[in-house]
Amino acid sequence: MEAYNGYVKPKCNCFFLGLLFLLLALMGSFANAKTHHRNFVVQQTPENRLCRIHNILTVNGQYPGPTLQVNNGDTLVVKVLNSGRYNVTIHWHGIRQMRTPWADGPEYVTQCPIQPGASYTYRFPIENQEGTFWWHAHSRFLRATVHGALIVLPKLGSSYPFPKPKHEIPVILGEWWNRDVISVQRLAIFTGGAPNVSDAYTINGQPGDLYICSSKGTTRFPVQSGDTILLRVINAALNQQLFFKVANHRLTVVEADAAYTKPFTTSTIMLGPGQTTNVLLTADQTPGRYYMAARAYATAQNAPFDNTTTTAILEYQSAKRGVPSRPILPRLPAFNDTATVTAFSAQLKSFGKVAVPTKIDKNLFFTIGLGFVNCAPGPRCQGPNNTRFAASMNNVSFVLPRRASLLQAYYQNIPGIFTTDFPPVPPIKFNYTGTVSRALWQPRFGTKLYKLKFGSTVQIVLQDTGIFSTEDHPIHLHGYHFFVVGQGFGNFNRRRDTPSFNLIDPPVRNTIDVPVGGWAVIRFVADNPGVWLFHCHIDTHLAWGLAMSFLVENGIGKLQSVSPPPADLPPC
Repeated sequence: MEAYNGYVKPKCNCFFLGLLFLLLALMGSFANAKTHHRNFVVQQTPENRLCRIHNILTVNGQYPGPTLQVNNGDTLVVKVLNSGRYNVTIHWHGIRQMRTPWADGPEYVTQCPIQPGASYTYRFPIENQEGTFWWHAHSRFLRATVHGALIVLPKLGSSYPFPKPKHEIPVILGEWWNRDVISVQRLAIFTGGAPNVSDAYTINGQPGDLYICSSKGTTRFPVQSGDTILLRVINAALNQQLFFKVANHRLTVVEADAAYTKPFTTSTIMLGPGQTTNVLLTADQTPGRYYMAARAYATAQNAPFDNTTTTAILEYQSAKRGVPSRPILPRLPAFNDTATVTAFSAQLKSFGKVAVPTKIDKNLFFTIGLGFVNCAPGPRCQGPNNTRFAASMNNVSFVLPRRASLLQAYYQNIPGIFTTDFPPVPPIKFNYTGTVSRALWQPRFGTKLYKLKFGSTVQIVLQDTGIFSTEDHPIHLHGYHFFVVGQGFGNFNRRRDTPSFNLIDPPVRNTIDVPVGGWAVIRFVADNPGVWLFHCHIDTHLAWGLAMSFLVENGIGKLQSVSPPPADLPPC
């Protein structure tokens, strides 16, 4: 026995005491975790925008769709009933789907689509992830209107690594077409040219005051003087990178793609399609009305784009009522202001030191960009110089299967669906961002996967190309997040550029905007078995083939293996 301040305490076995505390903590964690059941009905809904009523596909009659809010460690069970007229799937963007790839959602990759009149239930736990995610249709152009926010709060008893804001507001940036988006896509597929650009951008489903017949529905966010609010900004636009700004207010970036960042303050943020950014805004200006606004960041030379501006209104509740005042409009960057984008991206760093892989098992080099398919002049060859647009990675234009999904084919050993010979490097080296020989314009078509062993460490150089035009591409990896260890312009040079890699606190992302005429280098550990789509999140480019898939093999035991498919998995 040992005496301490008159108290005699017995000696203990600290190992067993520590084990007991760990078990109690785990039991408390499991006790706090919840299972959330939700029902999604995909349906046609009339919406009035831009002076006309237009039927669009929605979830539960809402545009944007319902916001889901859960805690880290919870489980989501979402039954999706397809009452619309098109096949559909739902993707949970940024959720890793550890061992549950059947719930990931991209059509013909991890599942066949949910046909009209049918249903499918997505079941998945959220493990060690928190922040702003979102869900969206992953079938053709349907995500234009089928999308919504997915907010994962910290575990109960945990907090943000920054002062708790007074309010938290999802801000969803979108695109609106006056036509049925499937008709827009079908016309582009028929002609081989680019699809018609959108008629408006939206903030939480509304175009805003700068469009015709739109002022009445403009989104408004009330705020009290002195309050700090958290804006969870999501770029749900189908085909466009967007600048975002709030007049006269500074934005403190605290999270990107559901990963905390070192806080930094800026007036403008830029998000590629698929990306999310959380910013703190303090209502410290003269009480009044201030526009938040978004418009295009467009980098492809001579390519048409929607050059309009969407707005919402930040309204101080303490402003004098009855006094008419037009909101102050922020000055947004020029549509081609790459310098602002570069400065913003350079400030993104992880909140603390992260475990970046330094010993690399697979060194991959992927060229990304557009190309052309030669064809006879006519109504189906309306791309540049009587061609059809295509897109590729390493000169392979990705073709989705139809008989079975890639994951089903892998799990059930169905032959003839895919091959595993995706090239790890470009088949031909060339001046990627310079003038490209016409002999390299046309890609090959195929359903080619790249196989990774469980636990292998991977580095991918993503290199933009200039066959049609150099362009900023938002590249998204399903089932993973990754470290962005380097970015730059021109052609990547391993000897010159590797020494500048950030291996201490690089940003963690699930979607990386590869700079226009440049490159980005990402690293990750292949610790999630399954088939995972890797693609450009500009949906036009995805439809043209700017994608590939990784096949990550099972490891050892149940916890390193793909779970069996659910009984209600949709048939093809």
